[in-house]
Amino acid sequence: MKSIFKTLAVALLATMTLASCEKENNDSTGNDDQQAQAIAVQFVDHAVAPTYGALAAKAELLASQLAALKANPTDAGVREACETFLAAREQWEKSEAFLFGAAGDYGVDPHIDSWPLDEDAFNTLMASPAMIEALDGEDGDVVAGERLGNALLGFHGIEYILFRDGQPRSASAITTDQWKYVAAVAGDLRNRCYQLEVGWIGDAAPASHIEKLDDIELSYTVAGGDYSYGENMKNAGQAGSTYPTLKAALMNIVQGCIDIADEVGTSKIGAAYSGADPTYIESPYSQKSIIDFHNNIVSIQNTYLGGVEGQRDESKSLHSYVKDLDAALDSRVVEAINNALSKIDAMPAPFVNNIAAAANGEAMEACAALSEVLDEVVEKIRNN
Repeated sequence: MKSIFKTLAVALLATMTLASCEKENNDSTGNDDQQAQAIAVQFVDHAVAPTYGALAAKAELLASQLAALKANPTDAGVREACETFLAAREQWEKSEAFLFGAAGDYGVDPHIDSWPLDEDAFNTLMASPAMIEALDGEDGDVVAGERLGNALLGFHGIEYILFRDGQPRSASAITTDQWKYVAAVAGDLRNRCYQLEVGWIGDAAPASHIEKLDDIELSYTVAGGDYSYGENMKNAGQAGSTYPTLKAALMNIVQGCIDIADEVGTSKIGAAYSGADPTYIESPYSQKSIIDFHNNIVSIQNTYLGGVEGQRDESKSLHSYVKDLDAALDSRVVEAINNALSKIDAMPAPFVNNIAAAANGEAMEACAALSEVLDEVVEKIRNN
């Protein structure tokens, strides 16, 4: 009888242990999902939302300033507009780790940030009184957005008018037709920045921004449905979201970081440095290329560490998540981010006048290393 009771006891203990393990595993999965959702919410509300909100506000101010300058151009006004332009530009570059979503689906990135400006097309435009008149009309912003190609639009069209050799231009050096052009292009830039902001935060955006998009019929929801891009991310793994799982959402966030790290190194720096295309230089007129590159890496930093400065919560970040999975990998990511920033900051400025400097190659290598370690993060999340 003792042996029978002993056998029953062992079986009962095994059953209890199995049940306990299953409960721990289920709790672990639940905790993982809770952590992943907290990261998604933090990313949307404290990395994406403040960046796009600031971008939309600066683009709105810039459009207003250039409309006023069209009517009354002054040197002081140009300098002020240049400062606003650079402030808007900073926020845009700090958003490039999340070019997926609205920026990608609605083609906002090439629409507002293609370079170099097509000077031949610009000269043809300036020689067309009919197009200038259309751009000067009440709906000049819409005309610009619909009828000008990407190489005449966005930041670099505006930059071409406002800056030369890194300095604000004299108001008298800008022709009446150029003022009409740049005011219209700034209006279109504002509209597209609204599209990014509203696309991600929906009804939390200013009502006037939503009304403008509705008025000019620019879409801003996921696939024309009810979800904003922020809701789509936060509801990952639930019915209606394009993300089948929360893990898929996190992997997409990291992939956005990989894409911009790779672009900065291989394209933004590499195209000119390698000699493949010495004219392929971002922000050549304001000569702020290196600042652009730096802010692109800051966009990765904000994304990985859990928000923009002042709103960051590392306990709800990819940084914390990866650290729990593999502390050594997380340390390498943080080190790679800091190294990329350091190497970019060591590049001789302005980049447009120093494209062959050896420091540029070191910055390229740092960006490549950052991209590679982030690839490892994607695999770590996928296999977790």
